[in-house]
Amino acid sequence: MIHTLTLTDLTVTRGERRLFKGLNLELKAGQALALTGANGAGKTSLLRAIAGLLRPDGGTVAFRDGDGNLLDERTARGREVHFLGHQDALKTGRTTREELGFQCDWLGHTQHGFDHAAEAFGLQPLLDLEVRRLSAGQRRRLAMGRLIGSPRALWLLDEPMAPLDVRWREAFADQMRRHLDADGLIVAAVHDPLPIPVRTLDLGGLG
Repeated sequence: MIHTLTLTDLTVTRGERRLFKGLNLELKAGQALALTGANGAGKTSLLRAIAGLLRPDGGTVAFRDGDGNLLDERTARGREVHFLGHQDALKTGRTTREELGFQCDWLGHTQHGFDHAAEAFGLQPLLDLEVRRLSAGQRRRLAMGRLIGSPRALWLLDEPMAPLDVRWREAFADQMRRHLDADGLIVAAVHDPLPIPVRTLDLGGLG
């Protein structure tokens, strides 16, 4: 299980523009990091680099277990990382039940995980509705259900609260606190403050 995320001398560019360089960071189990900065500062790109979806121009991303042993990057990302981006990656022709069930099965869930996700985000009344009929907030709640339906150590979140009203922001805050209490890690790109204790990294000055 991922216990520590370490970024060493990380440099990322987009097109001809360098987003940040020489980034060093260590995040341990039970900690959350908020990435801030103006649009274009590199928040999403950093999340993608950690997730293995973008190749850095320099430096390393490393994962270690609780004994300090270096984990294989491919295995760690495949088994222990959740990435929740701007796009929810939902199949609109499936029902909510089918979509949540498919994602949980694919990521290796238990029935308890499915039930917990449905209860935590108020999905029970929506389970038989096709995803295309859901509002933006309901779709986001469904996407969030995957985080707790198939628990993984490292959550990478891109503006997770954006389409949610106050009630579901509070519900997600509770799930983030539970995740950290269970030795999880969170890295989130945000414009608005997260409702949990976090460290903050402003990418605006690292270009």
